[in-house]
Amino acid sequence: MMQCKPMPNSSSADQKTITIASQTVDCAEVAPMKCLQVKEKETDQWENFYSNIEGFTYEPGFEYELKVKTEKIENPPMDGSSIKYTLIKQVSKTKK
Repeated sequence: MMQCKPMPNSSSADQKTITIASQTVDCAEVAPMKCLQVKEKETDQWENFYSNIEGFTYEPGFEYELKVKTEKIENPPMDGSSIKYTLIKQVSKTKK
């Protein structure tokens, strides 16, 4: 009988809760764009968020608390994030 073992290069997944601000801000990474403002529960400082959250649709004027899964991308594109974010649950949506 064979035993299945995880592949050494397989993606590792983690979960975290993040807060999304009610307004986007101008930011520039490669080209000018609008970025979400995000903070994790442990911090009080908003940070630009350059990625997408799969399964989440942002609506201006609302602050969101989201539970997301993060997965490390083994070979990310040069102009992309090394982390993939996927929505697990929208904990709250508050009009601001």
